[in-house]
Amino acid sequence: MKTSVVLTSVALLAAAGGLAGPALQQAATTPPPAAATAATAATASAPQPAAPQVAEPPLPAVSAETLRHIAAAAGGDVKAEDVRATPMPGIFELRQGSQIIYMSQDGRYVFTGDLYRVADKFNLTEARLAEVRKQLIAAVPESKMVVFSPADPKYTITVFTDVDCPYCQAMHKQIAEYNRLGVRVRYVFYPRTGPNSDSWHKAEQVWCSADRKGALTDAKLGKPLKAKACADTPVALEYALGQQVGLEGTPAVISSNGTMVGGYLPPELMVEKLKQLQP
Repeated sequence: MKTSVVLTSVALLAAAGGLAGPALQQAATTPPPAAATAATAATASAPQPAAPQVAEPPLPAVSAETLRHIAAAAGGDVKAEDVRATPMPGIFELRQGSQIIYMSQDGRYVFTGDLYRVADKFNLTEARLAEVRKQLIAAVPESKMVVFSPADPKYTITVFTDVDCPYCQAMHKQIAEYNRLGVRVRYVFYPRTGPNSDSWHKAEQVWCSADRKGALTDAKLGKPLKAKACADTPVALEYALGQQVGLEGTPAVISSNGTMVGGYLPPELMVEKLKQLQP
């Protein structure tokens, strides 16, 4: 992708003659909440508020010709459908998978980082990424997941899991408590070691078992699995999905609105996080 100037959005706004002032500086520097456990510190991230507190006006209409021009200026694999306007006049969003960058309309400048609305310190970039994650995950039917659900769930999370990941194992040992607290857990496979590894083959064995939930539990307890590999497993599809989403580790927990909740959290803390995201 052609790059003339690379800046972070926060630095760009802060340099714009003090337009944001201390409010933006606070938004950019306020640290996320402290992690509750060492495991959480390794993988968890602070969730975005469920909805903006200030009404956002509709995005400006942009001609198809303008979108094509910006995509061409960006170069690489960017297509017109990957480009859209932002609330900032003259600045456009370019999306590649779950990655977002911003470009000026003339194609001369590009910058990365989070775009904040100053009035309420709302992270517009993270809100957009949540939309993208939700769309990507929705493309995988639930029939391709291993689901542990209470009878009347209050919350639903999608969890990218690796049967050999210690934090994934710790989380699954508490699956009954998550369910008791109303959390529906939808597991998708993400063997961190990649194709043709032991973790990958175990994931395939889980899927090929008559009792997938029981097999997943056994695999995370280190028990040998008896099922042989079978055709048409979702492991490759879900591994590719994890790469599209931009995973950095497992377990990766994503809420029903697409927010990246983070990594392993004990059931009570997970529910507190999900309450913050409830629409």
